[in-house]
Amino acid sequence: KCPLLAGPAANSGCPEIKAEDKAVLDLAMRNVQFETGSAKLLPASFKVLDQIAEILTRYPGYKLQIDGYTDNVGNAFANQQLSENRAKSCYDYLAGKGVNKALMNYNGHGETNPIADNNTAAGRRQNRRVTFTLTPG
Repeated sequence: KCPLLAGPAANSGCPEIKAEDKAVLDLAMRNVQFETGSAKLLPASFKVLDQIAEILTRYPGYKLQIDGYTDNVGNAFANQQLSENRAKSCYDYLAGKGVNKALMNYNGHGETNPIADNNTAAGRRQNRRVTFTLTPG
């Protein structure tokens, strides 16, 4: 899948993603923050998003999938829209940093796929997230 780059067959011929770069992508899930009930990024999010933009320059054969999620508080339709808008905010920010839009895709999943218990404040905080996944292009 990466004809201009060398990588193992087990990774579709694309270079392996370094552990430290995977760690930044995982960290982003916990550190990208928004104004409450909004898709407006908080300035505290810019550093990790800038790191993601930089990572993408090291993996030109990859595409970035951005997925937004919410907790289950409130209306399911509104949560779906909020998750899409938050994923798009990250997409727009990265595009503004020079990341090729053709190499990114975003989706919102609303309150589906919780990773923690929505019955606790800590769980709801974990479920309000945006994930970033690099895949061979």
